[in-house]
Amino acid sequence: MELGYIVSGLFVGFVVGLTGVGGGSLMTPILIFGFGLSPLRAVGTDLLFAALTKVGGVWSHWHHHTIQWRIVGFLALGSIPSTLITLQVLKIFQYHDQELINFINFVLGLALILTAIVLPLKSWLKRAAKANHSSKFVQIIQYLRRNQNFIMVSTIMTGWILGFIVTMSSIGAGALGSVALLYLYPNLYMNQLAATDIAHAVPLTLIAGIGHWHLGTVDIHILSNLLLGSLPGVYLGSRFSISLPDRAIQITLSTLLILIGIKFIL
Repeated sequence: MELGYIVSGLFVGFVVGLTGVGGGSLMTPILIFGFGLSPLRAVGTDLLFAALTKVGGVWSHWHHHTIQWRIVGFLALGSIPSTLITLQVLKIFQYHDQELINFINFVLGLALILTAIVLPLKSWLKRAAKANHSSKFVQIIQYLRRNQNFIMVSTIMTGWILGFIVTMSSIGAGALGSVALLYLYPNLYMNQLAATDIAHAVPLTLIAGIGHWHLGTVDIHILSNLLLGSLPGVYLGSRFSISLPDRAIQITLSTLLILIGIKFIL
C-alpha cells in the first residue's frame, strides 16, 4: 500500500510539473476512488500535500521577483476568513456523515468541472482580456478595470470564493484562481500571474490543511508517502514539458477531470 501512495504521488507530481496545475484535481479523486479514503479525509490530506509541494515554487518565484504581493494580500483578505469559517462549518457538521459526504462530493465535482473548462481556455482568455473591442459591454468592463476600488473588492471576493471551494474540496487554488486574475489584471505577464497565484495558494492550502489536521481528517502517514513520490515527479514532469505540446496535454487533462467531476456529482 505504501508503494501505491508513492507511485500516486509520483504520477500527480509528474502532471503538476508537466502542466503547472492538476495536483488537487487528481490527488483527491485518487485517494477517494483508488484508496478508499473518505472525501473529508482525502481533502484534508491533499490540502497539506498541496501546500508542501508548492513551497518550492514560491521560493523560486520570489527569487525572480515575479510575485505581486499586493494582489496576494487582497486575495488573502478574502480567502483566510473564508477558510476559517468553512473549517468551523466542517467542524459543526463533521459527524453528519452522509449529508456532509454528499455536499463535499458535489463541491468536488463542481470544482473539477470548472477546472476542466478553464484549463484549455487560459491562453485564449489572456488574449481576450487584453483585446481592444468597441462593444458597449467591453467598454464597461474596461472602465471597471480602471476603477481601483472595484478591482480591490473583486480580488477580495475572489479570495473569499477560493477559500470556500479549496477548503471544501482541495481543488481550484491554481486553475480557478489564475483565470480570475487573468480578468482582473490583464496587464500582468503570465509568469507574474502564475507566481502570484502560487504565492496565495500556499498559505490558503496550509491554513486549510492545518485546520483539517485539527479536525482529525489528515493522514500523516499517507501524506509522507505521497510527498516521497511527488518531489521527483515534479522534476521529471517539468523536464518533459519542454517537448510535449501544451494543447494536447490540456485537452487530455480537461477530459479526464470532466469525467471524474461528473462521477462525483452523480
